[in-house]
Formats: sequence, C-alpha cells, structure tokens
Amino acid sequence: MYLIFRCDCGRALYTREGVKTRRCVCGKTIKVKSRRILGKVESFQDAAYMVRKLQEEKYGPGGFLKKKIE
Repeated sequence: MYLIFRCDCGRALYTREGVKTRRCVCGKTIKVKSRRILGKVESFQDAAYMVRKLQEEKYGPGGFLKKKIE
C-alpha cells in the first residue's frame, strides 16, 4: 500500500505505508504520520500516476500525463 500526500512546498509525494519520514526535493524532511493523506493505492505505478495528476492539477499541464491520441 502506498500513501499520497503533499509537502509544505506544495509538491505531491508518495511513500510506502509504514515509512516514518520522506525527504522532498525541496530538502525538507517530512514526518508522514503528521501529513494529511490524499490517497491510498496498491501499486507504485498507481501512486506515481496519482502524484503526476495532482501536480498537473496544481501547476497546470507540463507534459506529465500523456494524452491519448485517437
């Protein structure tokens, strides 16, 4: 199980359930237990997709998600 949450800088992150701390790319070490959990998923692929989706919702399209070409 993977947990999705945000850093204070606004970046969405994911980590395995049971991990106590996670370091953001901004340099801050985050205590996972004190964060509001935005979602729980089973696989790391689903967690990575959800983080990309949250990043695009906050910062706009940046090429994180590939759109279907029909």
